[in-house]
Amino acid sequence: MRAFKIKNLKNFMNQLLLSDTFDYFSVSEISITTFVTFTIDGSLHPDFYDSETAARLKEAGKSQVRWSGVKSWCYSVIRGKRTPVSFRFIFLLPEDRARTLCESCGAPVAPENITGLFLNIQYGSAGLLVTTGTSLKIFTMDKTLEHAFDDAIRRFLLNHEIDFDEQ
Repeated sequence: MRAFKIKNLKNFMNQLLLSDTFDYFSVSEISITTFVTFTIDGSLHPDFYDSETAARLKEAGKSQVRWSGVKSWCYSVIRGKRTPVSFRFIFLLPEDRARTLCESCGAPVAPENITGLFLNIQYGSAGLLVTTGTSLKIFTMDKTLEHAFDDAIRRFLLNHEIDFDEQ
């Protein structure tokens, strides 16, 4: 796990809410506190869709909404004259990208044993902090995948010119 304290809040929020920088991430959970707390559970509900769309989602193994699917709603809650009291976005690296990362780094973990590679974005009185997290279905002392994901997120932030201090 690594923690990155974001230096330029405005740039980061523009990247998060107004560009496609984070669009490929899946959403695990979102919480935004303004005058009330708004919460999103990123789990898709197939019963909402027509049978054809539900079947396609199931066939593709999609169980979480992508950030691009809820970003505009979150933007409408956050924008305005007053800054939110706090917010928390918990993103997941999509399964296909997690599998690719696992295979490319040579981690001795089967991709089906990855519960999630998480990107946590948390804002509050202490500023904006981005942390990584790795969850596996098995116990292992090997940290190859965790370190590979930490490094991938560090490169992601650098490639998108997001200034940070490592904590």
